[in-house]
Amino acid sequence: MKRIAIIIGLMMIGLPVMKAQIYHLSLEESIEIAKKQSFEIQNLLQDNIIAENELKAATAALRSRVDLMLTLPQYTETVREWQDSTGISFFSINTLRGSGNLNISQPLPTDGSIYISTNLSAVNDYNTEKRASQLGTRIGFRQPLNSFWGYNSIRAQLKTAQLTFERSNKALKRAELDIVYEVSRDYYQLLSFQKQMEIAKMNLEKSTEAYEISKNKYVAGLIREVESLQTEVDLAEAQNNFDMSSLDIQSATKSFVRLLGLELEATVTLKGGIDQYVAVQVSAEKAVEMAVKNRLEIREREIQNEIQKIQISRQKSNGLPQATLDASWDRNGVSNLNFSESYSNSLSNSWNDLKVRPSNYQVGMTISIPIIDWGRNKRMVRAAEARQKQIMLGKEDLERGIEVEVRNLAANVLSTLNRLQLLEKNVTIAEKSYSITLQRYTDGDIDSQALALDRTRLNNAQLSHLRAFISYRLLLADLMRKTFYDFEKDIPIE
Repeated sequence: MKRIAIIIGLMMIGLPVMKAQIYHLSLEESIEIAKKQSFEIQNLLQDNIIAENELKAATAALRSRVDLMLTLPQYTETVREWQDSTGISFFSINTLRGSGNLNISQPLPTDGSIYISTNLSAVNDYNTEKRASQLGTRIGFRQPLNSFWGYNSIRAQLKTAQLTFERSNKALKRAELDIVYEVSRDYYQLLSFQKQMEIAKMNLEKSTEAYEISKNKYVAGLIREVESLQTEVDLAEAQNNFDMSSLDIQSATKSFVRLLGLELEATVTLKGGIDQYVAVQVSAEKAVEMAVKNRLEIREREIQNEIQKIQISRQKSNGLPQATLDASWDRNGVSNLNFSESYSNSLSNSWNDLKVRPSNYQVGMTISIPIIDWGRNKRMVRAAEARQKQIMLGKEDLERGIEVEVRNLAANVLSTLNRLQLLEKNVTIAEKSYSITLQRYTDGDIDSQALALDRTRLNNAQLSHLRAFISYRLLLADLMRKTFYDFEKDIPIE
């Protein structure tokens, strides 16, 4: 029993560890995971689904629609008022009613519609013990004439839905590129902390080595105690820096895991290295050309402008004459029988009556002409046109701002690349210099302060190179999301 209890206890302790997954990711793999699992992308995917369904709904509005309306047996018992020359009297009414109506309508691109309606109804009047039924069919046509010179609501709704869907797709694509940048930023930040930890570890090892050498020298009476104590202080500081870098890695890992949409207990290690980069010569002219051509913000302003045009058209139509043409043809048949007759006889009589009863026709036109509105609609049109002008001015300013932004970004990429290549040489020189200084300290030619100073120079050179590398990679990622062009691979982003 004790063994079983121990095994169960170990299993319970190990469960959290077993649940936590370990991911060994490259930058590309991290980006793919974030595109599928990050909260922002999931939220925008739902917006895209909404816009897609609204577009399909607007398209479906152009198709035939069939509606069936039924009144199931409905019993009514009430009192009705009757007034004639003798005065006012009241009598009770008891009826049982049932009906059905089938409507088929076909919208037209001209904003009108054609419809067919068939109805059947039957009423039992318990006061008179009569059964009445009616059967009828109507074919009709309705056409707003102002849609030819004014506003066509069906086309406007379809066009608006198409533009909204396109805007949703653009927003999703822009969010994907933003995710690429954000993942790249957090990826290289985590990679930077890992590299800083390596640098801190090397510094700790060098400080430990210097401390051991100074300790031996002090024991041998070759240096003063204060110099040995200084190396001990340097060692403690190096140990503290190493511990702090470990905490930075833990914090950056949690943030990176959350951005990817992984479980918070997951462990992530990175495949990339700090020295892996391609020297990219960015053409500012090409960067500006691709940005103006592909930037989603510009297309969004164009979409806003097209939607505003639709709003202006609708507002203008409110001040124009409104006319509607209606035409219909229908036939009806009725029947009144006693309760002794069946429902089938009542329906048959209605059908026979429908065949002999003359058809009904209706043709008419209604016109509404605005006469005086004290300039209200005219002012509303001018306000809508001013909004359109704002949109176009915003588009022009946006294009200029994008050009300035991209030119500065391209210049920063080239500047950072040159700085990165220079700092690579500085790191190589600093490493050689420290090796020589360490040997001179071992030989007793210099004191511990000179060694610590050279070690600090090496650490600073490595950290400066690290910061330049991270800045270069992030600038390239930022340039890609702002131009929709991968200058590193020299291919457009689809």
